Amino acid sequence: MSLYPNRPFNFDISNVETPAFIVDKGALEDNLKILADVQERSGAKILLALKGFAMWSLAPLIMKYLPGITSSSTAEARLGAEEFAPHNQNGGEVHACAPAYSEADFKELITLCDHIVFNSVNQAKRLLPIYEEALSNGGRAISFGLRINHGHREAEVELYDPAAPKSRLGAPRDQIPADGLMGLEGLHFHTLCELDSDSLERSLEVFERDFADLIPGLKWLNFGGGHHITRPGYDIERLVRIIQRVKSQYSVEVYLEPGEAIAIRSGVLVSEVMDIVHNEVDIAILDTSATAHMPDVLEMPYRPDIVSGHLPDEKPHSYRLGGLTCLAGDVIGDYSFDNPLKIGQKLIFEDMAHYTMVKTSTFNGVRLPSMGIADPQSGKIEIVRRFGYEDYKNRLS
Repeated sequence: MSLYPNRPFNFDISNVETPAFIVDKGALEDNLKILADVQERSGAKILLALKGFAMWSLAPLIMKYLPGITSSSTAEARLGAEEFAPHNQNGGEVHACAPAYSEADFKELITLCDHIVFNSVNQAKRLLPIYEEALSNGGRAISFGLRINHGHREAEVELYDPAAPKSRLGAPRDQIPADGLMGLEGLHFHTLCELDSDSLERSLEVFERDFADLIPGLKWLNFGGGHHITRPGYDIERLVRIIQRVKSQYSVEVYLEPGEAIAIRSGVLVSEVMDIVHNEVDIAILDTSATAHMPDVLEMPYRPDIVSGHLPDEKPHSYRLGGLTCLAGDVIGDYSFDNPLKIGQKLIFEDMAHYTMVKTSTFNGVRLPSMGIADPQSGKIEIVRRFGYEDYKNRLS
């Protein structure tokens, strides 16, 4: 198996308890080095979006390369402030961007964050007085911005398209009055999902057409997430040129906040075959679950790659891989293998670090996968977190 070209996953998983997410520390650092190079050459700041990857055990490594994190809730912001930012030599930035903030959440966020993005002008006008009062009482200085929606579609799947018709995310141009940016220092837009820099270029062209008149006097622009920077074949040179041009033309700081680009191709999910049954087709029931452990398989939807697994009927032995929950549709997909599967055999799902651990649930009381780190220097896998009954129980009352 190769998480990266010429980087085989050579760790022994024979004794790994299942199910378990295993992150290859070396592959993760490869991603971070690519992002560090983009930062150095473009002048942009790249933040880790915790909504995509939040394994704080690896914060010391991540903050060695990135200046901070971005959050979508008070819990993520607190995790960023407590577990990530302290590992950055410059203190680490903590950003927040969410569709709405309650007054209670906002009061907590202004004790944690360096940047906060409002989703609407109404939110900004309602909450900024709370910040001004806190600041006058010795609170921390924060840079605020507005998320805009320029209605330019690049994402293929509407579920993941922030610019889809009737989207609740960001302020359209006609919703920003003349005094709409009072007290704000930046603009934020997010239109991408697993896309290349040509998509950013087209999106930016529309943004500048409709919003460029608002940029003079601002301190920063945030291009959001969805940039697949570390994917093989991504046009990094175009990205660098785009950022350099924007910084030069508008004299602003530029932020990007991918989650997936940090963790893409850096982790796996190890599962075990629990049973094999037959109902028109051979069905292998695993100790993992699409709905509980990798919900994007059903939401996106997509078919994850498996080490030594192939398309149905491509190899002699085909199976439908099913999850452990009672949901009828808890099916991961159809695969074929060179040899028959056996009960007790381990299967390795590839590229399972991003948007997996952060989305798991305890539906049916199914145990959450353990979390481990594979160290290329020692060649060993260390399980850093295990879950059990209390984790299920404590979600309920």
